[in-house]
Amino acid sequence: MAATETGVADMQLTGIHHLTAITADAPANKRFYTETLGLRLVKKTVNQDDTSAYHLFYADGAATPGTDLTFFDWPLERERRGTPSISRTGLRVSGEDSLNYWIARLEDLGVAAEPIRMIDGRAAIDFEDPEGQRFRIVNDGGAGRSHPWDRSPVPQEHQFRGLGPITISVPKLEMTDALLTRVLNMKEDRQYVSPDGHGEVHVYSMGDGGPAAELHVAVQPGLPMARQGAGAVHHVAFRTPNVEAIRDWAARLSEFRIPSSGEVERYYFRSLYFREPNGNLFEIATDGPGFAVDEPLQSLGERLALPPFLESRRASIEAGLQPLD
Repeated sequence: MAATETGVADMQLTGIHHLTAITADAPANKRFYTETLGLRLVKKTVNQDDTSAYHLFYADGAATPGTDLTFFDWPLERERRGTPSISRTGLRVSGEDSLNYWIARLEDLGVAAEPIRMIDGRAAIDFEDPEGQRFRIVNDGGAGRSHPWDRSPVPQEHQFRGLGPITISVPKLEMTDALLTRVLNMKEDRQYVSPDGHGEVHVYSMGDGGPAAELHVAVQPGLPMARQGAGAVHHVAFRTPNVEAIRDWAARLSEFRIPSSGEVERYYFRSLYFREPNGNLFEIATDGPGFAVDEPLQSLGERLALPPFLESRRASIEAGLQPLD
């Protein structure tokens, strides 16, 4: 194929970059993710394509790529669950003690959670946020560095270390598998039966693999058609190191005749958007320049941050946003 001739057939994504979901209640969303889950609000900004809506970014203490859980604030009804969808988000912790901590914490705070069980060979806890956003706390074995937040209500040793794995649901596997393996150079590692009994899950890995670099694809033709709304995931983003790599990925998608947004400047990173064959929205995003490009690391998320091309509209944008506190 032409992609091989251009020398990019061996390109590798390096893991999960961020996941963006939908909330219909931004103030309650901020309380839950900072107070209950103990994440740091690292960027309070707006949806660059819809400045009437907040775009809230939660992450670890250093706003590390791969830890970002973000939300668009849209006044929508609850999602209709089904397929295709990005159906469950992994949050990584290290060790059995942390899983036990989270079981106790969620119970104390009135958040329903499933008991600890083994899922794909890892101990895990399933729970939902108040709008039905589905999560899985996963013991990642302590692989890689962590950057806890010293002002979190959660002890540093039990804080979430990042995202992954991410689970998507599709009615048919074949074309999605072709995109993941032939275009995105992911590797199918294994399969397991979905814990909810609906279909088989295929595990695809990126880069060095491990739970921070896995996409789990649940094949679920028996589910109804999904409809996005509050509590749903909008898109999942995969990591690539820099702008040159984004441009290589854009060229690769073009060579395979896959429609995409082309390179998009998001100020905090560069992005490339496209849909997998079943309709789930994917993004490839650069690791930099990062969230400290326009405010000090120690005070991230404390004021409304706007990229330079929106700064002249600050007064009108701020007037249209509800207070978060």
